[in-house]
Amino acid sequence: MPPAESRRVDNLDDDDYPAYTMGRAAEMLGTTPAFLRALGEHRLITPLRSEGGHRRYSRYQLRIAARARELVDQGTPIEAACRIIILEDQLEEAQRINEELRARGHEREPSA
Repeated sequence: MPPAESRRVDNLDDDDYPAYTMGRAAEMLGTTPAFLRALGEHRLITPLRSEGGHRRYSRYQLRIAARARELVDQGTPIEAACRIIILEDQLEEAQRINEELRARGHEREPSA
């Protein structure tokens, strides 16, 4: 296991490390803590909790929240924005898997 100092530095590059408090996350996104709580209620993002029970957000989660804010700012209801983002993510994953399967299929095809 790497020394504690090394792990802390690695956390700076980790998109999934829950580094941001709710207040800081809301400030960075230009939104309110209530907006972030609503995203959690609609199961778009699930922040980790600190030992004291406070919500902590990762950079990855903040990018998702920023996308939700864009949609809401354009007039999309928050419930619909969350569903759109979930479907976009599922589509991206399906396309990635499809590409992998195609690539494997091309590897197996005999050359003419």
